[in-house]
Order: sequence, then C-alpha cells, then structure tokens
Amino acid sequence: MVLTVTCERFIGVGLLSDSNPRVLSLIVFFMCVCFVPFFRIILPCDPTADDRLFYICITAISLVVMLILAILARRTKAGDRQKGLTGLLSPVNFLDHTQHKGLAVAVFGVLLCKLWGLIISPNPLPFTTDTENKQNWVILGVFYYPALYYPLLACGTLHNKVGYVLGSLLSWTHFGILVWQKIDCPRTPLIHKHYSLFSSLPQIACLAFLSFQYPLFLFKGLKGTEKNNASEDLSSSYYKEYVKKVLKKKPIKICSETPKLPQRIIDAVKSYIYTPEEAFRFPLKLAISCVVSCITLYQVGLLLISAVVPQLQIARLGVDEDIANVLAGFKIMLAPDKHEVVRIVVHYIWCVEVCYISAMTLSGLVNLAMLMRSMVLHRSNLKGLYRGDVYNVYNCQRSIRASRPALVCWMGYTSFTAAHICIGMIVQTMVFFFCLLIGVFLIIIPVLHGENLILFQILWSMPFWLMIILAVLIQHITGRFCFIKKTAGTRDLDNRGSLFLLTYLLFPVNVLIGVLLAVWRMVITALFNIVHMGRMDISLLNRNVEAFDPAYRCYAHYLKIEVSQSHPVMKAFCGMLLQSMRQESNALCVQRSRDAEEGIQLVNQEKKQLKVSSAKRARRHWQLLYTLVNNPSLVGTRKHFQRQAAESFLNGSLNRSAKGGSKKEAATKKAETDASN
Repeated sequence: MVLTVTCERFIGVGLLSDSNPRVLSLIVFFMCVCFVPFFRIILPCDPTADDRLFYICITAISLVVMLILAILARRTKAGDRQKGLTGLLSPVNFLDHTQHKGLAVAVFGVLLCKLWGLIISPNPLPFTTDTENKQNWVILGVFYYPALYYPLLACGTLHNKVGYVLGSLLSWTHFGILVWQKIDCPRTPLIHKHYSLFSSLPQIACLAFLSFQYPLFLFKGLKGTEKNNASEDLSSSYYKEYVKKVLKKKPIKICSETPKLPQRIIDAVKSYIYTPEEAFRFPLKLAISCVVSCITLYQVGLLLISAVVPQLQIARLGVDEDIANVLAGFKIMLAPDKHEVVRIVVHYIWCVEVCYISAMTLSGLVNLAMLMRSMVLHRSNLKGLYRGDVYNVYNCQRSIRASRPALVCWMGYTSFTAAHICIGMIVQTMVFFFCLLIGVFLIIIPVLHGENLILFQILWSMPFWLMIILAVLIQHITGRFCFIKKTAGTRDLDNRGSLFLLTYLLFPVNVLIGVLLAVWRMVITALFNIVHMGRMDISLLNRNVEAFDPAYRCYAHYLKIEVSQSHPVMKAFCGMLLQSMRQESNALCVQRSRDAEEGIQLVNQEKKQLKVSSAKRARRHWQLLYTLVNNPSLVGTRKHFQRQAAESFLNGSLNRSAKGGSKKEAATKKAETDASN
C-alpha cells in the first residue's frame, strides 16, 4: 500500500489505473529496487511492553511506595524532623553542601528528558492518543511526570534500609522497561528513525546511575558504613576545613613585570578550565544546573541534526537534470552541460550541509566553553560574597538577605538555566550557519575556483573603500611618527599645529569612518550577546542598567539565598556551638552519674560548674555580638545606621572618614571597648 501511494506521487495515477496487472507489478518492482532505499519509510512500532499499561502499573506502584514510606516516616521519632513525615515531604535539602548530590542530579536529568519528549512527541501522555487537545495533555504531563518520579527521590530521604530496597526496585523497573522498549523498537518515524533511541540515552544513563546507587547505599547500610546525611550538615568537617583555609596565611607574590604573550594565553585558557578544590564544594542547585545544561546541549544538538541533515541528504540525492531547467527559468546558467549542472548543484548542497553541521558543532563547543567559564565564575562569586566582598561581585552595595524576589529566582534558577541554554544554542546555530554560508559562497569557493569573485569585485570596483583605507592609514602613520615624541622615557604631543590642521581636514572622512565603526559596533555587540546568551552569570547590558536583564537579575538573587542561608563560616560556627553544648551536657551527665553512685552531694562543685558554664556562655555571646557587629552584610539592617548618608558606607562597612559620623563612631568604639573589657 505504501509503495502504491509512492508510485502515484512520482509516476502518476493514470499508469496505476491501467487494467494490465503486469504494468503495476513492474512499477512496484522498480520502486522497491530504486526508490525505497532512498526514502527509508519507517512504520510505527509498538513495543512488547506497552506504554499505556506500563505507566498505569508504575503509577500504582509509585503510590504504594509512597504509602510505605509515609508509614515508615510516621514510626520514626517525633523529634527527628529530618527522618519524619516532614522530611519525606522535602526529599532534598538544596541548601546542604555536604550531602550526596547524585540522586537529585539523576532524577532531575530524568525529568528533563521526559519534559523534552513531552514537547516533541505527538502524544504527550501515553494514556491517550488525542491529538486535538495536545495543549491540555502537555499541561497535565508537566505535573504528572514530577509526581511519577518523586518516589525515586523520596526513597533516599529516610536513610532507611527499606527505603533503599524500594528505591532499588523502582529504579530497576524504570530502567529495565525503558531498555526493553528501546531494544524492541530502535527505529521510530518521529523526526528521524534513530532520534527516539539517541534522545533516550541521557535518561537511560540517569536511571542506570540510580539503579546502581540505591543498592550501593543498601550495601553500606548493611555494613554500617553509611552516614546519616540528614544530620551530617553541621557536623561535617567540610566547613571547618573551609574556615582553616580562609584563616591560613598565604604568601604574597609581588610581580611587577608584565606577563608575556604566551603566559597571558595560558592564563586565558586556564580561566575557562574548572579545577576542583578540596575546601570548596558547589551548592546542590549549581551541580544540578550543570548536569541539566549538559543534557540540554545534547538534546538540542540532536534535534537540530536529526531535523535538518537527513532532509539535506535526501535533497542532494534527489537532484537530477531537471534542476538545469529550473535554474534556467531564473536566468542562472551554471554550465552548458546538464550533467555538469547536476554535479555543481550537488556540490553546493553538500557545502550547505557541511556549513550547517559545522555551525551546530561550533555552537555546542562554544556553549561548553561558556559553561566551564560559568563554573569558574560561580566559585569566584561565591567566595567573594562569603568574605563580604559585595561591591566587586555586584558593582554596587546590596544587602545579602532573603527576600520574596530572591526566593522566587532561587526556586527557578535551574529551570531558567536549561531554557536559556536551549534558546541560546538554537540562535547561535542559525547565526553561525548564516556566517559560514557567507564565508564559503562569497570567499572560499570563489578563491578555489578563481572565478565569480563577487565580494572582491565589489570591494575593488568602489574607490570609496580605497579612500577609507588610506584615511585610516594616514592617521595611524602620522600619529606614530609625526605627532608623538619620546623624551626621557615619557611621551608627549609634537607638531600640534599640523595635528590640528589634519584633524580639521579629515573631519568629513572620519564621519564616514564613524558610520562603519557604528555598524561594526552593532555586529560585535550582537555576536557577543549571541555567544553569551546561554549564560545567566553575566549581564548582556551595561553595568548601570544590569537590573533590567532578567537572567542576570535571577542569578544575583539566587546568590543572595545561597550565601545568606548556606554560609560555610556560619555553619562552622553553629556546628562548633552544638558540639560544645553536647560535650558540656555529656560531661554533666557523667558527673551526675558519678555523684549518684558515690552518694555524695557536691553542691559547691555544681555551683562552680554552673558559674563556669555561665562565664563560657557569656563569652560566646559577646563573641557572637562582635561577629555580628563587624558583618558588612548586616549594616543596612541596623536602625542607628539607616540614617547615615550613602557616602558613609564603603563596601558595606561604615566609612570612618565620612562627615557627620563622628558621634556614632565614638559610640561604636566605646561599645567595642566595653565589650572587650
């Protein structure tokens, strides 16, 4: 049937309506031998594991798993909020830098792949084949898939062996069914015969990681080596190591010589290479954003290749001698021989295909380089805000504290990153493709063939360009040899009268040069913005109006939440306080048990112990007060500092040299003196 329809399209309905069956048989045989290998018609494939039945069953299994996890959470101690029902409803602590990031990263990768398939697939949900109301099914799928994969993340929340067993079974089920379906139906008619298979590779990798990670957690739990990640945050040694590294004195390198060109090139390359540091860990949201960005690059690149390159190949294989007549209708004569015209057109289509693949590859490499550079800049910005260097990060004074806009931007930062990477790569591919086409067809091909030098003919046939080039050369040469003199190692102006005369005479020519510079400025600005469109850590606007850039504004608010809620020094301080309180309580319990066993009433020693504890507590309170007073990010929240003028603050700290602050300065110094006494 498919061959008959194809024959009708290319040969005509009249031949197929002939009563002689031999004609139809010969035509079908001819199509099978010659045309079918080029069209490669792929029929829809139904896997053995039916999608509708699988999702119905896996939804029921996920609900049962959540009920079991809820029962286990209710049985835990009420005081342990991290393991209770509240902890089950918040499976990931996004503000904990010490937890294992693999589970959250893998689940977010699976969700992104399903969202991508939800948009590309003609049937958003496997429960229905209704294509008329696709928009409604897409909206339902946006909420269905996060709920479906939620148990994969919740099984690791309770840090329980039963949860690890359920997580292993659930991840194995998802992984096994997906691999089974791809083995049954490796080819599908969606976009390209292998598009569905290659598009599911990141999802298969994430599910394989979950299938390996949950059994590993179970094995560690059985051996007793698995740590309680829920309470590891403040008791982790990571924050203490970070404080030690901050307090460690570093040797000051004084280098007055300007680095040479090779060294500057090496430094520029190193600035795009991220090297991990032992005393610094990326926040969980940034780790998820990095993996999500890589998956987005892969999915967008695969879509751009699968949707365009096969069509170009089909067009190149379908060129025949009729193309000469078509070009002749537009008064284009490539060659007198039709076979030569076919060869030239096929070669040009191949050049277009190469340009497109090169543009897509270049866009992917540029985005990877931008991603690496973003990671380096993320670390630099976080370290700068940790030490209170607000002005160098934001170029203005800002209060580092939680707010409603900051919280909204923090929640959507990972999603916004994926969206910007997607749009940025599509725009970059189209722009690079257009630029490569201009370079190939107007420069490279004419130079190789030595004829039809369109671009060079335009340049050399217009004296205008020669005048512009001569004017620029005259200004640079005279500026180099006539109007600058060197005296005792310094430079000064010379021949000022001639300089003023040349400035007046070249005014009209410089107006024309300014027009060209304005056009070049627009081109450079557009290319810079296109290349950096996928990045949110830098603004595409001027620093004075960067608040109007929604992507950078989101990133700036995201940093506020991360720094204000997950400061390593703050967590190290809180961990040391909790540790000292535990030690004091343990020592007091031991002392009381000894007194009970011996039957001795040591009232005086208990009073002395209480006095010592009170003194330690008061000392800690004064140390905390001194730390808060010298915290530059809290200056704007103090009532007696809110009346100060803007000139009274320098980088978030009170400017001691500002006018009108002498009285408050004296009061502050007096309070600090009293606190030290």
